Amino acid sequence: MTEEPADSGARAEDPPSPSGEHEPWSGPEPEPGSPPAPDSPPASGRSRRVRRFRLAAWVALVLAAIVVGASIMWVNGPPTEAELREKAGLFNKDRLRIGVKTDTPGIAFQEQTGRRAFKGFDIQVAYLIAADLGYRPDKVDFLGIETEDRARMQALDANGRFVGVDLVVATFSVTRARQEDPSVGFSTPYLYTEQSVVTRSDYPGKITSLGQLEGKKVCTLGTSTSETELARATRATVTAKNLISDCATGLKDGDFDAMTTDAAILAGFVAESGGAFRHHDIALEKTEMWAVNAGSNEALRTLVDLALYRSYADPQDQRWEQAYQAYIDPLLPASPNVNVAQAEQPCALPPPVRRWPWERTLPVQDCPSR
Repeated sequence: MTEEPADSGARAEDPPSPSGEHEPWSGPEPEPGSPPAPDSPPASGRSRRVRRFRLAAWVALVLAAIVVGASIMWVNGPPTEAELREKAGLFNKDRLRIGVKTDTPGIAFQEQTGRRAFKGFDIQVAYLIAADLGYRPDKVDFLGIETEDRARMQALDANGRFVGVDLVVATFSVTRARQEDPSVGFSTPYLYTEQSVVTRSDYPGKITSLGQLEGKKVCTLGTSTSETELARATRATVTAKNLISDCATGLKDGDFDAMTTDAAILAGFVAESGGAFRHHDIALEKTEMWAVNAGSNEALRTLVDLALYRSYADPQDQRWEQAYQAYIDPLLPASPNVNVAQAEQPCALPPPVRRWPWERTLPVQDCPSR
């Protein structure tokens, strides 16, 4: 008789049935009324709290990183417009002094009757800038300034005394030598023009270059770019004046054969001459770029750049275009075939001024080099 092996207490796992299903459970039956065993144990309340804590900690770290990064950018970034105004000394300044020309028709001239008001393209550009600096027109004082005093920013007051001005908006052309002068702080340009020549209408022939003025008596503005170009191109007898209106008077009286300076300046005298003057395009390649002089006040210069950038980039801002149409357009018919001044505001890039995210942004374009 064969003995069966004793049960070791361990049960080998039954192989799956051919159908892929396990054999029926042969263990003890569950007691009546007891719930079925779940497929997997539910997550405890503690586990859920741990997951929520980890998520909150991660969000807090991200927000902290953003705040720290923004703080670093705020401290090390460019100044705000308000900070620039304070640094420029405008917070407690009730009035703004601007040096301008007084004798240039269409550009900047002072009426000799009534309120002796200033008018012209440069005057409107000055008002544009002053408005963005926070000054109403009645808070702006215009003072006459001569060509040689533009770099020094010294103008004459009503009593004939020299006083300092905050800005100079006076047909001031950008040159390398002037940029190297520590007393000059040029803004971005606000007008492009070029040098030209004016004669009396009975002058024989047409002048197409400065070289044709050889041996002639020519009047121009002293310490100007026109004087430099004239001396370089010809041996004409040159008379330098502080006021271009003195050149126009001398030309009319026969003291000079011609006068030369920027076309935008000369066009006003040609238009006012009633046909007595003739304007000649001498086709110089050099562009005269007029800019505002803010002197050594770098913060003020940045604010001027900001005003000109807004005027250029904002399609809703038509102040520059309105100034051109009001004061330069009327001069053009008397100067046919002369490039008096470009009818578009020169390209202006945004200066380094910190902007809030919710502030209106303006398009940024690349400016062609000149």
